[in-house]
Amino acid sequence: MKLTADVKEAMSKNRIFALATASKSGVPNVVPVGMLVVKDDENIWVVDNYMDKTLANVKENPQVSFYVWVPEHPNSYQVKCDVVVEDSGKDYEEAVKYAHSIKEIYPAKTLLKLKVREIYYVSPGPNAGKKV
Repeated sequence: MKLTADVKEAMSKNRIFALATASKSGVPNVVPVGMLVVKDDENIWVVDNYMDKTLANVKENPQVSFYVWVPEHPNSYQVKCDVVVEDSGKDYEEAVKYAHSIKEIYPAKTLLKLKVREIYYVSPGPNAGKKV
């Protein structure tokens, strides 16, 4: 599945994303994430500065979901992704550089590389709950 132009437009207006994970046993966790970057139509990066439960969850259960909602955009979405965690290598170093460009004190402990799997409409109306 690929991010559509409309999903990317809504994401560009969203400042904080609610990133949801679950442990292997199904205990949910949701955190606010500001460093979420669309790399291309299928890949999104999340810089982990202060994640503890979230990181533990994705190591046990490498799936996340987040929603895209901004009042000035007509559509809202839920994006489901598979995750790979990196703490070294070229992409990780790029993520650290990005985090430090925003604020030097950010630790950028790991990089969560999200691969888009499914996208659903969550706006009220006839498309609510349907796959994009």
